[in-house]
Amino acid sequence: MRVRNDLITCYAVRAAGTSHEFLQLRRATGDFMGGTWQAVSGAIEPGETAWQAAVRELKEEAGLVPVEFYRLPVVNAFYISQGDTLWHSVPFCAIVAAEAEVTLNHEHDAARWIARCDADKAFMWATDRSSIQQLCREILDGGEAKAYLRIPIEPI
Repeated sequence: MRVRNDLITCYAVRAAGTSHEFLQLRRATGDFMGGTWQAVSGAIEPGETAWQAAVRELKEEAGLVPVEFYRLPVVNAFYISQGDTLWHSVPFCAIVAAEAEVTLNHEHDAARWIARCDADKAFMWATDRSSIQQLCREILDGGEAKAYLRIPIEPI
């Protein structure tokens, strides 16, 4: 079995009234898992840190830049039988401006914002649902770890 640890997941969040919404992108038909709704994800490129890859992937896949940026206190793991590979993905939270416009790249054919109260039903993977629960508790709801999870980044 191979082990890869060069993936990131970036949960884009925006304010929506008194709550929040999460971005999902639909993978393009013909792509791996085409037609499914996912968070922003991608590979870390040589010379990048994991958080730099997350900011880059958010810009490339959705045309968004964070106004606040956080790491989550977990690493997600999953196995794909094709290639017999155990993957590790570092999750991040990017809070974007409420009025920010999504611009898709070729990897996706649609975007949608999911209300926070519907996120548990809208994300298909248990690791996503667990990450979003932690993200809500520690970051959006001002948990004690919030200040320690924040990654200060320069505006792009």
